[in-house]
Amino acid sequence: MTVEALQVPAYRTFAVRVSRLRRLSPSFLRVTFTGPDLGDCAPNGWDQRIKVLLPLAGRGVSDCPTGADWYAEWRALPAERRNPIRTYTVRAARPEAREIDVDFVLHGATGPASAWAEQAAVEDEVALVGPNARFPGPTGGFEWRPPADASCLLVAGDETAVPAICAIVESLPAGQPARVLLEVPTTADVLPVAAPAGVEVTWLPRRTAETAAPPAHGALLTAAVVRAVQELPGRARPSPQAALDDVDVDAGILWEVPADEAVGRATSGPYAWLAGEAGMVKPLRRHLVQEAGLDRGSVAFMGYWRQGKPSN
Repeated sequence: MTVEALQVPAYRTFAVRVSRLRRLSPSFLRVTFTGPDLGDCAPNGWDQRIKVLLPLAGRGVSDCPTGADWYAEWRALPAERRNPIRTYTVRAARPEAREIDVDFVLHGATGPASAWAEQAAVEDEVALVGPNARFPGPTGGFEWRPPADASCLLVAGDETAVPAICAIVESLPAGQPARVLLEVPTTADVLPVAAPAGVEVTWLPRRTAETAAPPAHGALLTAAVVRAVQELPGRARPSPQAALDDVDVDAGILWEVPADEAVGRATSGPYAWLAGEAGMVKPLRRHLVQEAGLDRGSVAFMGYWRQGKPSN
């Protein structure tokens, strides 16, 4: 790699503005961003992560970093001039039109991102940090990398994972057996998704017309995953697995994905991808690996957020 190539960052800042807003449901708002440089943003699809830098009162995004080491620049700013940062998934990207869609989960003014989205208007300015198409190597920032010959896919998550899961589902080849489970706040939050043949999508709304009191967050998804894993084709008889490292989801980040050497390898078993609230993901991680006996190298578990804690 040349010296010039090494100077090209894998991720860079993009100045963008809101071009369209579409309320998908009570809990989901699709924001379409546009910007002059978004043709150089290279989302890989699937569960591609980006950073959204939100405007500050009276300063907007004028202090957002623009250099190659954007995070160091951001950290070096006085606290009162650091734009709030939140991580989101690209729902769709259209580089030729210089557009990116990001679906926001709305939950009132309980955090800077939801508070911003509740009041968002066309022409509002933000900054995005995303993968740089000019970078000569892989940029990363996504975890959807199933083994080459998985017998079946199990994809599950709560509302924070819905945009990533919908993008994953729409990328699957026809005929690929897959079980997809999505827990959402209400029946009105069930969204259309173009699932190819062989993919079974199940929505699990916590509040329905028949629900007197909604179940706890994650309860429906947990039960559905436990049932689904028993029915996955190609699942071997459970065998003893090495003990999992304990993760304190209140102090650390629950994020375990297959090692690079496992990516692309052939396997006759299922592959699982699970994301959402960390307190829900942690026991499911233990169940799928230690009790259901899934190969630890064929599972990805991600705590996108922790109930009661701010997340980046």
